[in-house]
Amino acid sequence: MVMGFNSFLVSLQHFETDTQDLTGIDWAPNGCVLAVWDTCLEYKVLLYSLDGRLLSSYSAYEWSLGIKSVAWSPSSQFLTIGSYDEKVRILNHVTWKPIKELVHAATISNTKTMVYREVDKCQSVEPSQLTFPPPRGTPSSLFTVHSKYELVEGPVTLRTIKPDTDRANPELGIGMLAFSPDNRYLATKNDNMPCCVWIWDIQKMRLSVVLEQTSPVRTFHWDPVQPRLAICTGNSKVYLWSPTSCVSVQVPVEGTFNVLSLAWHPLGEDSLLLMSKDHLCICYLETEEDH
Repeated sequence: MVMGFNSFLVSLQHFETDTQDLTGIDWAPNGCVLAVWDTCLEYKVLLYSLDGRLLSSYSAYEWSLGIKSVAWSPSSQFLTIGSYDEKVRILNHVTWKPIKELVHAATISNTKTMVYREVDKCQSVEPSQLTFPPPRGTPSSLFTVHSKYELVEGPVTLRTIKPDTDRANPELGIGMLAFSPDNRYLATKNDNMPCCVWIWDIQKMRLSVVLEQTSPVRTFHWDPVQPRLAICTGNSKVYLWSPTSCVSVQVPVEGTFNVLSLAWHPLGEDSLLLMSKDHLCICYLETEEDH
């Protein structure tokens, strides 16, 4: 059997970047621009075309720790830069200049920003309901801990930690950035406020929601299809936020399952892959159509 192959041409471009110590690279989702950033000791972002031409460069400040995280919007219209100065700078794709700085203040006083705080609730278990020894998956104490979100009236002061600036990677600045698939929302985490997730309305360029957890946030990911954010904090719960609601969901498995990381199905599909230290499970989310 003879197989035919169409001829093709591959063009490779090799070029040096104007960096002291290149730390990261990231293609724009449309594949037209390559973002390159320098070591955290040098605040510098460089934008290159496919043929290696330098389109633009950006530096916000000097003589201080610089870039900590970078993320493109799904439309490639915005490049967001998270810095050690606790700000996110949004560059537009036309001039590659900042159009907005998002400040992560410790006190939320704007009445248009909703602050949801996770609150633990202890539910008592009747002694008559317990057997000794308790079956696997049954709480061994007389109380089970559940949690929910409560809307907090402002002004609200968020919990912060004092970073050790003598460490190589201090817990300071914007360590996580992620856009919703519709480009509407940006989720961020300021590492010296480790229990908080900040959700910004990009259309209005303002802070929309802050979620304050009882434990430090390990990671968060957007549903790839709709603006729905999943959060984990290393306990046995998954937290879900959407523009219409935010909920705390207990992982429905036997025994202890502390969620250390998570991932959405690539097509959404209302399913999440949850990972603990030694196990993983797939959880399916019920929707209104399921009832």
